[in-house]
Amino acid sequence: MIDFWLAAGLLLLVALSFLLIPVLRERRAQREEDRTALNVALYQERVAELQSQQAEGVLDAAQMDSGRAEAARELLADTEGVAAPRVSKLGKPLPLLAAVLVPVLGLGLYLHFGAADKVELTREFAQAPQSMEEMTQRLERAVAAQPDSAEGLYFLGRTYMAQERPADAAKMFERAANLAGRQPELLGQWAQAQYFADGKKWSDKIQALTDEALKADPKEVTSLGLLGIAAFEGERYQEAIDYWNRLLAQLPPQDNSRAALQGGIERAAERLQASGGKVAQATAPKAALLKVSVDLASELKGKVQPGDSVFIFARATSGPPVPLAAKRLTVADLPVTVELGDADAMMPQLKLSNFPEVQLVARISRAGQPTAGEWVGRSGPLASSTTALQKLTIDSPDK
Repeated sequence: MIDFWLAAGLLLLVALSFLLIPVLRERRAQREEDRTALNVALYQERVAELQSQQAEGVLDAAQMDSGRAEAARELLADTEGVAAPRVSKLGKPLPLLAAVLVPVLGLGLYLHFGAADKVELTREFAQAPQSMEEMTQRLERAVAAQPDSAEGLYFLGRTYMAQERPADAAKMFERAANLAGRQPELLGQWAQAQYFADGKKWSDKIQALTDEALKADPKEVTSLGLLGIAAFEGERYQEAIDYWNRLLAQLPPQDNSRAALQGGIERAAERLQASGGKVAQATAPKAALLKVSVDLASELKGKVQPGDSVFIFARATSGPPVPLAAKRLTVADLPVTVELGDADAMMPQLKLSNFPEVQLVARISRAGQPTAGEWVGRSGPLASSTTALQKLTIDSPDK
């Protein structure tokens, strides 16, 4: 912060110079005016002396005129180059008062509206924290400086959870969820923190949060894991197995938590069998397969080129915005009928069959960008289990 205050001090000196320089110039002008007044007084005294000598008969009229002209020339020579006096409407005290008040007022406004705290936080985050407590303090100051940052609230909530402060974490996740539009991941984190803050007691509030999260994203991992834990604690072992199997299907093969999750499924199965129950075999969801016929509106055929890219994809109506299944063709291939299924998934954990409702989109992009183009066609919401042929026409500007 030292270099900041040095720069601010230099700027302050520059600003004060604009206020004080006119005052110094005015003092110089005053000295010039005083000298001019003295010369005028001397001139008047010289003229009075000449008039006295003329009255005594020492000087005649010609000598009087010559002496007066000489005195006038001397006065003119002494006052040459002196500017006319300027009348100031502000007066002398006002610039000096402004020179004092401007820096004081500027400092007060900066301390109230400035961003010195954010500058200091930026410097701190440029260095690695030495402890978890230091990281927590930094995040708390960041949240205080930017209370509308959902990202800062999220990271502070995760830090509180690592410190076993679930009640504080629940408050942070709640604020983050309300700021970020109640995203499924934030709802799941909020529900989990609230569950541990309540002493591992299930409640209608936690149930509502997990329901909302899974409705928006059926594979939201935190909610699936939490529901499995709650079911296991409530001795509903089959439910725990089902939730944890769904979670296991979302984790990548190299994820370190797969082993612990598989161990929990095995313990739940053992307790279920010990109580006389039988583990139900999980049924794999039926693979989705959508058939789509895509054509180009007749009025657009003269506005596109055969080599323009055509992206045909399905995306969830409620869930992540990324395509669940996609194919790439060209305008020359139109009209065309394609099939979109789980085999066309962009990511293994985002399969078409995992989402009950989807939307079909066909986009023409001359630049080959799937996310933006010139023309587009969209379908209404439809079930991912639909088997009937869907017709899609590219007929609208892509906005």
